[in-house]
Amino acid sequence: MSHPAPPRDDTRTLTTVAHTAFFLLLGASVVRFLLRHPGEPRTPWIIALSVTLALLYVLGPALGAAPTARRLLWLGLVVTTWMVLVVLAPSFAWCAVPLFFTALRTLPPRAAVVLVALLTTFVVIAQLQLAKAFDPNLLLAPPAVAALATAVFVHMERQAQAQRTLIDDLIRTRRELAATERREGTLAERQRLSMEIHDTLAQNLSSQQMLLQAADRTWDTDPTTARAHVRTATGIAAHGLAEARRLVHDLAPSELADGAGLAEALRSLDAGPDIEVRFHLEGTPAPLPDRVQSALLRIAQGALANVREHSGARTAALTLSFLGDQVVLDIADDGHGFTEPGTGNGTRTGAAERGHGLPAMRARVRQLGGTLTIESTPGEGTVLSAAIPLEPAP
Repeated sequence: MSHPAPPRDDTRTLTTVAHTAFFLLLGASVVRFLLRHPGEPRTPWIIALSVTLALLYVLGPALGAAPTARRLLWLGLVVTTWMVLVVLAPSFAWCAVPLFFTALRTLPPRAAVVLVALLTTFVVIAQLQLAKAFDPNLLLAPPAVAALATAVFVHMERQAQAQRTLIDDLIRTRRELAATERREGTLAERQRLSMEIHDTLAQNLSSQQMLLQAADRTWDTDPTTARAHVRTATGIAAHGLAEARRLVHDLAPSELADGAGLAEALRSLDAGPDIEVRFHLEGTPAPLPDRVQSALLRIAQGALANVREHSGARTAALTLSFLGDQVVLDIADDGHGFTEPGTGNGTRTGAAERGHGLPAMRARVRQLGGTLTIESTPGEGTVLSAAIPLEPAP
């Protein structure tokens, strides 16, 4: 994964300005010397040293900005060549201003300040030599220029460092957020798979176990009933195999896979051979998102499994109601019901339940912004109601 590099536009601009200023000042100094001192014996030396200084300065960018041994040697040669030029021709002193920037970029802060002070001293001495009389500006101007250049450079470096630190923090935060999202996605997928397995494979296996146990008990006394139980268990096994294959491919429930609606899928559910399941549809059916259909179907399957295993009911009723702004699924049975421990009544709206079935139902409904309510009275059965809000039609 690529990351954005720290912005360096300001530094590049300052570098370009410094390089341009150096060559302009060097060229102006050479022209000034040739105009004011034509034909002097030192002229060849001035020209040779100027060309040497220009070539050395051109080599600088190729060595990088890091304070390596080669870079330090290069800076030493540049400064030494410039000093010799200043001794021979004081007019070359103002070439020191771009060298301030080079020193500040190459050396550690303290060493750079020492070198800037040394260069400034040479500039002051050279300007006093050129002056016909003492001028306080020549004594104060070079240190002021050096101090200003140093302050500007230090300020820009601090800003650049702050930007680099900020970008590093942003990159690190982005990586942490990405890692957190991956962990949360993994946990959510594990929870989804656990609910899928509980509501499909586990319930099917439980039904098969009950049917095969019933067949074993009646095999000798009532072979016809035993065979019916075995055939029913075989059908449930085939259905479970289809669910397992679709679960592996992360497809919708098999009841919804062929384009069948939620109502048809609910109508086809059963709770075993000893429980009659009736289905009712109320309101005008409306298209439901796949997530909502899948969640309501799984809730119905889990609720019917609880009815079969725990309620002792003879009948169960599924009611799917379209109420405009929400869809409600009610599962009612005529079993023995229950009483919530410590409450004296059978209403559950948020209490923790034992087992995985009811918590899984609550998790499904909560993910869709809905509510799950369970009402039960001892001896009068249980009603489970799942209400999921629907987005208004555009």
